[in-house]
Formats: sequence, C-alpha cells, structure tokens
Amino acid sequence: MRVSHLIATFFCVGHLRPAPGTWGSLAALPVAWALHMLGGPVLLALGVAVSFTLGVWATSQETKGKDDHDPSEIVIDEVAGQWLAFLPVSIGAAHTGADLLALWPGWVTAFVAFRLFDILKPGPIGWADRRNDALGVMLDDIFAGIAAALCVIAGAAISHGVPGL
Repeated sequence: MRVSHLIATFFCVGHLRPAPGTWGSLAALPVAWALHMLGGPVLLALGVAVSFTLGVWATSQETKGKDDHDPSEIVIDEVAGQWLAFLPVSIGAAHTGADLLALWPGWVTAFVAFRLFDILKPGPIGWADRRNDALGVMLDDIFAGIAAALCVIAGAAISHGVPGL
C-alpha cells in the first residue's frame, strides 16, 4: 500500500462506511487528545500544519489522472479540519489547567459544528470545494475547521462569560 494512500485515508479509516468523512472526523479526536497530552496546543497546531501539507500532497497523488478530485475515502482533510476545530478546546485546557476530557462540551461543539460546516459548505468553504483540486479538497475543511473553532470559542464565551464584561 502506498504511503500517499495511508495518509489520504488516515490509515484506511476513509474506507469505513457509511459516512467516511464522519469516521475520519471521529478518528481525529483521540489523536487530537494524544497530541494535546504530548505537547499541548502547540503540538496540535503543528499537527494541523503537517496534516494539511501532507494532505495536499497525498490527495494530489491519489487523484492524479482521475475524474473525481475528492473521493470519499480521502479523509485527511477532515482530520486537519477537525484538529483545527478542536484547537480552542486544547488552548482552553492548557490555559486553565483543566482536564481536557472535562471539557466535553467543547469536544461535542467542535465535532458537530465541523461536520455541519463541512457538509453544508457555506461561503468560502463551498468556494474552496469547487476548486476541484487537491488544495481545494484540503482548504474547504480548513475553512470549515476555522468556522467550527469560532463556534467553540463563542460557546465557551457564552458558557463561561466573556472576561471584562
């Protein structure tokens, strides 16, 4: 099996059915936890950057010469986007010293918001998806991850109050 296939499918998670994108997002969460435990939000952010970079390469390799620019088994884009959506939870845990698992509402918000933005593809998320190239495959999930991260931040602000107000 090619390295590009292992990366693009996040070690074959993308072959799970139904809804491989959801499986990819779910598989990203325990790895996000591990990255946070090993190196905090800095390592998680580095994971986003590495998965994005390798994802563009692997997606390009896996779709070269094919009509489908975004086959469903490619889920490294969901992994990068889900990790980005989860980053505010990691930052919050590191900042407050809270147990990462105790911040489960942030986990749920990151997951649900990311999946909704990834499926509905509003605004720039849809624009990136319509690029029909490997960069677009990755960018739409990065944009969905940013939108979901903003939802996580808004949820935390509502739940915990906004400092200074």
